[in-house]
Amino acid sequence: MKHTLPILILLLSFNLNAQQTFKRTLKLMGSRFDITVVAQNQEKADASINLAIAEITRIEKLISSWDANSQTSAINKNAGIKAVAVDVELFDLITRAISISKLTDGAFDISYASMDKIWKFDGSMTQMPDAATITASVDRVGFNKIQLDASSHTVFLPDTGMKIGFGAIGKGYAADKAKALLISKGVSAGIINASGDMNTWGKQPDGSTWKVAITNPMNKNKVFALLPLINSAVVTSGNYEKFVSFNDTRYSHIIDPRTGYPASGIISATVFAPKAELADALATSVFVMGIEVGLNRINQLPNIECIIIDDTGKIYKSDHIEIKDHD
Repeated sequence: MKHTLPILILLLSFNLNAQQTFKRTLKLMGSRFDITVVAQNQEKADASINLAIAEITRIEKLISSWDANSQTSAINKNAGIKAVAVDVELFDLITRAISISKLTDGAFDISYASMDKIWKFDGSMTQMPDAATITASVDRVGFNKIQLDASSHTVFLPDTGMKIGFGAIGKGYAADKAKALLISKGVSAGIINASGDMNTWGKQPDGSTWKVAITNPMNKNKVFALLPLINSAVVTSGNYEKFVSFNDTRYSHIIDPRTGYPASGIISATVFAPKAELADALATSVFVMGIEVGLNRINQLPNIECIIIDDTGKIYKSDHIEIKDHD
């Protein structure tokens, strides 16, 4: 009997410190964000989630080409006129984006924003644009044209009408920054899900790892892989909702910035990487590069893996992923 009181106190103390998951869903950067944190109570969870929201909002104000007051908009407005001084953070993001462009032979290119929007994926297109129009649409595109001055942190777009945009990397970058901030504030575990760009850290309250279910877009009720995510990110790019079909060929909403033609042959590309920014950019790149080139490039990169589904539903994977049937 004499041990009853200490045991009760221990149990009470344990329950008071029990970790739980708390989740909030909201719209940020024009997309759905699900922010999940592991915390002791709702008050601490809310404080952490509010920090993440503030950080994502800050990044949007910096990189959004839709915000007339952003530094990105200032760069675009001064294309062909003058170089623009920007924050080191934005300068470094652009520098990394250009590195990814080189890595992917231009399949990823933030200057894609310069393209004339001749492809419509809202059901209004009745025929393909002609070849000359498609060729002309990429005249101002080219990551190698972007001029950076590291000493003054200036960015110059030399051609009038040239633009940069972070649509294929921005949400991933924001997820990385929100994750890093929460870790620095002592948040032990969580998930930043930026409209499918998932970034995790730590473990669930029961000690298990976070897991992501990979579904086949041709049968969304069928999960063919359940993969662990340990302090890493996963991003899926897909054309199963936004595409057009001409001459029995399915063209995705993801455009090859080098040619002006939409990517074809792939309906889903999922990339696993240490950071969501890189996974975001590479998922788009794989779509553009195609199955053979895309997998070959991924297999050359350390700590990066990929799962591709082609337009017949066939599954391809990089060298170090094992997929077993999962019911």
